[in-house]
Amino acid sequence: MKRKEINNIRFRRARRTRAKIFGTKEKPRLSVYRSNKHISVQLIDDNAFHTLASASSFEYKGEKINKTEMAKFVGNLIAEKAKKLGIKEVVFDRGWYRYHGRVKALAEAARSAGLKF
Repeated sequence: MKRKEINNIRFRRARRTRAKIFGTKEKPRLSVYRSNKHISVQLIDDNAFHTLASASSFEYKGEKINKTEMAKFVGNLIAEKAKKLGIKEVVFDRGWYRYHGRVKALAEAARSAGLKF
């Protein structure tokens, strides 16, 4: 498959995913972005088009760990920030990424830290 075709498939998958979910101030959308090296998440209020909180692997200050452990760190970090804002429930938006590996580790860490989705 050509790269252009793969990107078209990814964008269609993301559109399908986002068509079903919508974030509000009380229950924001937890949007995941994953690159080759890093992972980041945002809590988004779709009504106001406003980012409430964000967390990224750039915020990690410590010894080197693998990418899955980094995703768990980011999941815990976003859950802590959500608690400070009084947010208990979110809508998970995996975007075009499949729910496995780092995306799954991030989601499970956020759940274990107290977020419901």
